[in-house]
Amino acid sequence: MPKKTPTPENHEKHIDIPRIERAFREILLAVGEDPDREGLSETPSRVAKMYAELFKGLHHDPRVHLHKYFTEKYDEIVLVRDISFNSMCEHHFLPFIGRAHIGYLPNGKIIGLSKLARVVEGVASRPQVQERMTETIANLLTEELQVRGVGVIVEAVHTCMAIRGICKPGAVCVTSAMRGAFMKDAKTRGEFMTLIYGRSGGTSGLGFTE
Repeated sequence: MPKKTPTPENHEKHIDIPRIERAFREILLAVGEDPDREGLSETPSRVAKMYAELFKGLHHDPRVHLHKYFTEKYDEIVLVRDISFNSMCEHHFLPFIGRAHIGYLPNGKIIGLSKLARVVEGVASRPQVQERMTETIANLLTEELQVRGVGVIVEAVHTCMAIRGICKPGAVCVTSAMRGAFMKDAKTRGEFMTLIYGRSGGTSGLGFTE
């Protein structure tokens, strides 16, 4: 019998909105701005509400989305590709934006396809690094579904690299995590890559004009 997935709580419930407002007002003062001028007077409130939305994953366990499953004797790859996401790099607090591709080999049970997207969203909605995000998604599927194999590939453009420092817009970071058959069996891994990228094996590419 499938388990019932809990309803996520209001993402502002656990966030100290007034504290963020006060802190951001101090940041405006620190950079030499006037937080009371017309264009900025409501900005601390907007930023606080934005942070509550962007970091809602800190107060919600993404594994709950994997508790509802269905018994099915399907034993080939299940893949959802091009799951869009945005996250916040914990090093500079600038966003990285991209796509996740997730495949798994069932072991007697499957989950609704939307649940994979919800897992990505939950893991991404917190201060994050792409490498850890990729590993976390793969580990969650392995632990909760006891699958025969998991493959996760994440591609993202990092604004902390595009608009500051080295200033290289368009550079794409690609990370992967393979578990079970996807790691041990080159044929399975190759099929997974082909399903994502086609015979060329190249990355799908990312851009802000699509």
